[in-house]
Amino acid sequence: MDLGKLSGPVLIFGGPYSNLAATRAMQAEASRLGISAKQVICTGDLVAYCAEPEATVQLIRDWGIPVVMGNCEESLAQNAPDCGCGFDQGSACSLLAVEWYNFSNQRLSQDDKHWMAALPREIRFSLNGRTATVIHGSYERINEFVFASGDKVVKNKQLNLAGSDLLIGGHCGLPFGSELTDGYWLNAGVIGMPANDGTTDGWYMLLQPVDDQIEVSWHRLAYDASGAAESMKQASLSQAYAKALVTGLWPSVDILPAPESAQTGVKLHLQTRSI
Repeated sequence: MDLGKLSGPVLIFGGPYSNLAATRAMQAEASRLGISAKQVICTGDLVAYCAEPEATVQLIRDWGIPVVMGNCEESLAQNAPDCGCGFDQGSACSLLAVEWYNFSNQRLSQDDKHWMAALPREIRFSLNGRTATVIHGSYERINEFVFASGDKVVKNKQLNLAGSDLLIGGHCGLPFGSELTDGYWLNAGVIGMPANDGTTDGWYMLLQPVDDQIEVSWHRLAYDASGAAESMKQASLSQAYAKALVTGLWPSVDILPAPESAQTGVKLHLQTRSI
C-alpha cells in the first residue's frame, strides 16, 4: 500500500493485542491531537493476549486507518495452528500463546479473517522529502524480532532492501530509534501491553515535519489497564498477561536480547530526535 505524500503529523502505533480499552484510548488520543485516520498507521498484531479480539478488530476497521499485516493477522487469516510469533518452541511465551491464539481464533468472524488476509505487508509514504516503509517484523520476515540493541549492519541491509530513508517496524513490543548508515530504523512500540518497564502505559510515535527535517517523538498512552486485566479474568484467560497489564512487567523475557532484558522494570525515557 502506498499512501503517497503525507503533509501533516503521522501517528504510528502497534500491537493492540485484543486490548479494547487501550485501542479506544489510542483513537481518542488521535482525535485529541487532530490527526485524521488517513495519517494514523498501525504496525499490526491487532489480536493477541487480551480478552476482546472481535471488538478490537471492529474498532480498527470502523476507524478506517491503514494497517500492516502482522504475523497474528497472517496466521488467523490462514486458520494456522499457531500465532506464528517466532517464539522458541517450548518457551514460556510459546506455551502461553496457545491459549490466547485459540481463544481469538474461535471468536473472530470469517469476514474479519478475510479482511486480515487482504492487509498489506508493507505501507509506504513520503513525508517532508523522506520516504518511509512500515512493516511488521523485518523487511524480509514478518515475525523477526528486531530490537534497539540489534546489529546495525543487519538493520541497514533491511533498510536498503526496502529502498527507503526510514524503516518502521513493530512486533518486538518495545519503542526505539536506531540511526543507521543510510537512514533510520524506528519502532513505535505497542499499546496493548506495557513495555516491560514497570509502568502500565502503552506507547505510540509521532512523525512531525519541522523545517526540512522530521521530528520523531515517542509518547506514553495511559488507559484503564486494570479494567483490561479484569476483562481477561472474566474470560478465564491466563493471569500471566493480565498481571503484566497492571505490573508493567512481562511474564517472560525469553525473546529479549541481554541489553533489553537487563532493563526489565526500568522506566523508559525516549528522547525526541530530528532526522
